[in-house]
Amino acid sequence: MRKMHFCGKHLLCAFILLAVSLSAHAQFLRSSYFMDGSSRLQLNPAWLPSRGYVDVPALGMLNVSAYTNSLGTQDVIDMFDAGDDFWSSSAFNDKLKGMNKASVSVATDLVSFGFYKGKGFWSFNVGVRTDVEGRFPKGLFDFLRDMPENDNEWDNRSFGFNGQALALNAYAEVGVGYARAIGDRLTVGGKFNFLLGAGNLDMHIDNVRINTENLYAGSGSAELNVDAYAEANMKGLDLLTNSDGYVDEVEYNNFGIGGYGVGIDLGATYRLLDNLTVSAAVLDLGFIKWSKGSSLVAEGHTHEAYSVADGNIQDFYDRVSGGDVIDLDLIGLEENSEKKARTTTLPTTLVLGAEYTFFNNKLSAGILSTTRWGQLNTLSELTVIGTYRPWSLLNLSLSYSMLQSAGKSFGLGIKLGPVMLGTDYMYLGKNSRSVNAFIGLSFAIGKSREQAQL
Repeated sequence: MRKMHFCGKHLLCAFILLAVSLSAHAQFLRSSYFMDGSSRLQLNPAWLPSRGYVDVPALGMLNVSAYTNSLGTQDVIDMFDAGDDFWSSSAFNDKLKGMNKASVSVATDLVSFGFYKGKGFWSFNVGVRTDVEGRFPKGLFDFLRDMPENDNEWDNRSFGFNGQALALNAYAEVGVGYARAIGDRLTVGGKFNFLLGAGNLDMHIDNVRINTENLYAGSGSAELNVDAYAEANMKGLDLLTNSDGYVDEVEYNNFGIGGYGVGIDLGATYRLLDNLTVSAAVLDLGFIKWSKGSSLVAEGHTHEAYSVADGNIQDFYDRVSGGDVIDLDLIGLEENSEKKARTTTLPTTLVLGAEYTFFNNKLSAGILSTTRWGQLNTLSELTVIGTYRPWSLLNLSLSYSMLQSAGKSFGLGIKLGPVMLGTDYMYLGKNSRSVNAFIGLSFAIGKSREQAQL
């Protein structure tokens, strides 16, 4: 099989490897939701930690998570083991769905601290967030699998797929939060984030149709139809074109701020009974307004006919034989000189939880629902969590998530002194479609929660 398949394979593997081997549904650890510490503030700004805290720079919170709806960690390993037979592997093709989705998120706080002042709790952070999402139709992989290896095998072929998309959103945030108790049962909290946009990409390949007929006869012909659109805002990004005017290379020269925005987190907890508390939060309500100066727009609307009589069949072969998952030659994007400002929304998350405690709050059982609306994919999860809190320096949690891992994994969270470690997806077998990891290093400072309420 030709090297063009090798290139396509590794482009796909690079994305999926991020999506399942790094291990974010969102920038938080669900297993920590009922544990004491700063990590639960990422899920609900109304939670009041037992003490103030200061996180170690860049290590106070590092969360990397990922999800695919079709391929798992073992499938990625098998991709490399299959070698040049990768596309035609039945093990790979049998796992594919009609639309294959992948989402990756990475979040870290460079600076983060919080403290009690009066009866309220203040928190501050400077962080970096990145989300990457993709949609890949099964028809794309059918094309890559069945695409002829040689030009003389293209006769009477027909391929088609639509709905392919790729999205990226990267930004830095500077946030300030405040939470306090109102009476004995209710706590409310909110967080305001000022956002610095590093980059945003929205690419849609809406339609690809390839047909050939009698190519090796005098009346032979081929037809190519492609509709695609890409819009990006990123300082230092350049689109390089070939002699035909099509984008064939993307170059990134330097980092810069391409936009500004704001985001808001809102949350509340309410103690219904002495041992039962319910909670709700909405995270990342906001937007980024991208500047005109950072804008790049490219479109591809190819409706071309080729024929043996016209002598341009070789041009057809050159367009369709790239073999990459995102094939710039096939797509045929042309840069649009008209730049424009635009506004994008943040991937908003809804968090709902309920917890019942036992033995003077030392042990609890809870349930957590999260739904996240991304640029391309909506991800939901339902997690059952058991938490043991013998004292503030030691918290343990065990969780079971039902949806994204198809009920085949469990989570674990450990807080030991200043160290927090955890994952929501510790797979019991060998092939997980969802993975994530959380590490944090945070030291207690200032007044305790009890002292603040006096």
